[in-house]
Amino acid sequence: MALRRGPVAVVALLATLILAVFVVQAGGIAHFVGSEDRATVTITDGDEELAVVDSEVADGSRERYTGLSDHESLAEDEGMLFVFENEDERSFVMRDMAFPLDILFIDADGRITTIHEAPTEEGSDLTSYRGEAKWVLEVNYGYADERGIEEGDRVDIEYR
Repeated sequence: MALRRGPVAVVALLATLILAVFVVQAGGIAHFVGSEDRATVTITDGDEELAVVDSEVADGSRERYTGLSDHESLAEDEGMLFVFENEDERSFVMRDMAFPLDILFIDADGRITTIHEAPTEEGSDLTSYRGEAKWVLEVNYGYADERGIEEGDRVDIEYR
C-alpha cells in the first residue's frame, strides 16, 4: 500500500530542507535555536574571581570571520566570544582591526590553554595567533595581564 502525502506533509518537508540549508550556511549553528547573541564570561583562578566579561557571541562562520574588525573599540569589561562546535587547534589574525587585543583560547573543559597579546597589524603578512580551543575570547590589549589571568585559569560561560 502506497503512502499519500498531503499538502501539510509537503510544506513540513520543505521547511525542514530550508532549515537544513540555513544551518549549513550559518556555520552549523542555527541562531534561532537556543543560540544567544551575548554571554557573560567569568574567569577564576580556582579561588578568586579575576574578571567578568560582557561578550558578544560569534557562533556563525560570517561572525567569526568579521570578529571585532567592525568595532572601533571595546569598553573595559567587554569582549567577543567565538564559539565552535568542538575543541581543535584554532588560528586567529588581526585582519582590519582598529585596536589591539588579548586573545584567550579556552578548551572544552573551560580552561584557558593559551593567551596572546595581539597588536594591530597592516599588510598581507598577518601574524597567526594559535591555540587549542572550543571557545576563544577577545578582550582589550593588556586585559589578561591587568587582571592576573593566566593559562590554566577556569572560564564559566553563561549565554543570555
